[in-house]
Amino acid sequence: MTHSFIPADFDVPESITADNFYLTILAPAVAEIDYEAVMSSRARLRSVFGVNTEWPRDSMTLEDNFSDLINHESEFQSRKAFAYSVLTRSKNKCIGSIYIDPSKVGEFDVEVYLWVRDDSVHLDNELYEFTSHWLRRCWPFRKIAFPGRDFSWGEWDSFENRV
Repeated sequence: MTHSFIPADFDVPESITADNFYLTILAPAVAEIDYEAVMSSRARLRSVFGVNTEWPRDSMTLEDNFSDLINHESEFQSRKAFAYSVLTRSKNKCIGSIYIDPSKVGEFDVEVYLWVRDDSVHLDNELYEFTSHWLRRCWPFRKIAFPGRDFSWGEWDSFENRV
């Protein structure tokens, strides 16, 4: 990648409200409700980040999750990557997460992963459509990839192998 992941003068939103959810920085403040969402949906989540993903492990603890969220918050603050917790509008339940990462594939500016918990799977397409529109309209990215959605994992792996 020959350009910065995100321009220095871009004001990264820390939260946003949509019709059926509220996005906020994925940080230790939401560790307990995030952990409950992750562990309630762990079998399905293992396919969200690729075919060989082991996250989340059955043995993952709340403390493990807390540490992960410290890392996500640090990446957000240093502008290396941007992870959001997707909460209900009342902010009392975690529905899922969105991860906005610099792309490992030169043809794209960014790669985006998102998930919703099992009991909110009816919101999956709505979250995907919202995120796609929001990133294209409000962020400085021109080429956005949603691996596992826009491309099969096999196609995405072939992109990565060309790097």
